[in-house]
Amino acid sequence: MDITRDDDTAIEAVTQTWERALAAHDLDGLLACYAPDATLESPVVAHITGGPGIVRGHGELRPFLAQVVARTPDTRHYHRQGFFTDGRRATWEYPRATPDGEQMDFVEVMDIEDGLIRAHRVYWGWRGVDVLINDGYHRPD
Repeated sequence: MDITRDDDTAIEAVTQTWERALAAHDLDGLLACYAPDATLESPVVAHITGGPGIVRGHGELRPFLAQVVARTPDTRHYHRQGFFTDGRRATWEYPRATPDGEQMDFVEVMDIEDGLIRAHRVYWGWRGVDVLINDGYHRPD
């Protein structure tokens, strides 16, 4: 595959649209970033659903993302610097230490095709795991 600057720009547009929707707690905006049969894998999936750490397709993504936007803890911030791409996969870090203090730490990896997220994997750092351990996403009783 011949990767051009246009590929990088298109990939960055998807990641920025997704990040803005997440920060705004915009469920429909988030869901619109994912392909209809997309997968999302993350420890927070298991935490919120009580099942495996993966959701598949819009039918599972919508109720999961609704819970995420309703339960996002105050310690979730969106400081990052850049991202890496090969023209189909984007990877970036939300580091624990930021200029404004600590945030939940993640590495996000998204496979993007035709302007939509096909597969999304989130790798959690110790600060993010600590939030889960202390039920920062508030499991229902």
